[in-house]
Amino acid sequence: MKREDINEARSAKIFVAGLSYKTAPVAAREKLAVSRTRLQCCGCRLKLHGNLSEVVLLSTCNRVEIYGVSPWIHGRVHRLFQELTNSDFDFTPHLYVKEGAAAAQHLFSVASGLDSMVVGETEITGQVKNAYQAAKDAGLVGKQMNRLFQTAFSVVKAIRTKTAIGRGATSVGSVAVELAEKIFDKTLAEKTVMILGAGKMGEACVKHLAKRGAKTVLVANRSAERAEKLAAEFGGRAVRIEHAAAAMTEADILVTSTGSPDIVLWREDIAKILPARRNRPLILVDIAVPRDIDPAVAELPNVFLYDIDDLEAVVRENTKNRVQEMTVCEQIMAKYTAELMPKLESAYVNHTPATVGTATGWVFGGVPV
Repeated sequence: MKREDINEARSAKIFVAGLSYKTAPVAAREKLAVSRTRLQCCGCRLKLHGNLSEVVLLSTCNRVEIYGVSPWIHGRVHRLFQELTNSDFDFTPHLYVKEGAAAAQHLFSVASGLDSMVVGETEITGQVKNAYQAAKDAGLVGKQMNRLFQTAFSVVKAIRTKTAIGRGATSVGSVAVELAEKIFDKTLAEKTVMILGAGKMGEACVKHLAKRGAKTVLVANRSAERAEKLAAEFGGRAVRIEHAAAAMTEADILVTSTGSPDIVLWREDIAKILPARRNRPLILVDIAVPRDIDPAVAELPNVFLYDIDDLEAVVRENTKNRVQEMTVCEQIMAKYTAELMPKLESAYVNHTPATVGTATGWVFGGVPV
């Protein structure tokens, strides 16, 4: 390795680059959404073409973030995200970049649910762990990322045990249910709820609805076995995916959370079932990213469509009681950051990643972010 490459490796810093619900609307975020099964493949591509010595890719409904180690990242961040989409879409206006201690604190905040739409929610912790494990299994992380993420999980534990930030915290799915309760005047007892997509998000909604006493729960999923299992757990009824449109005539609330990369319910699909509903209101809550429901559906009479960005109003109510805990959380994060950074800086000097200086010649350019 050349002397300049060694010096560059020694100056490598941890960084995070990304966009979230705070900086980008769902229309921009869905262009970048990466399924869990593709995290390793996309991470490998980022490491190879981005000249990164380590990388962890995190993709959720509310954020897509790249955590990595690199000697220099500013000015080429937008190309990393274009690499994820294989497009020329300009993500620059929506992106943020943090390095060193700021990057570490950002991860601590994200993993602890402090940067979530619902402050204190716990679902994000599992998503961060899955992203880290996927990168680790693919050989994409080394000493810096391992130490960073292990410290993040220690921060999460400390915040959960020493503060009340997560007490009564709700997932995005349960917030969607809360929205429905407001529309139906605080009661779901006589309502029929249908879940399209029986993944974790859909299951969270079903659990919350069962507690609130929903009269009937219908579960439609591509896997009939999965739909039947979840429906049985809550005394509901499974619906074969090919019969989902007919079942929607019964529903008062439809929550969609499929993993489809494309729209699954178009305007004409909903328009066809309206005559059989006889003007009964239909609440559609689309918590999927990419979105499941055609935005034009909102133009139909007696149909009320809400996507994940529309949940912010409910989220603000949920955060009021948790704001007072933020100061303690910030103190915990600052303590762990102060302890972590000298260890990482020592690793920068003592660790020379083999990948630095061996990129494939991909040229970065464009506006610095």
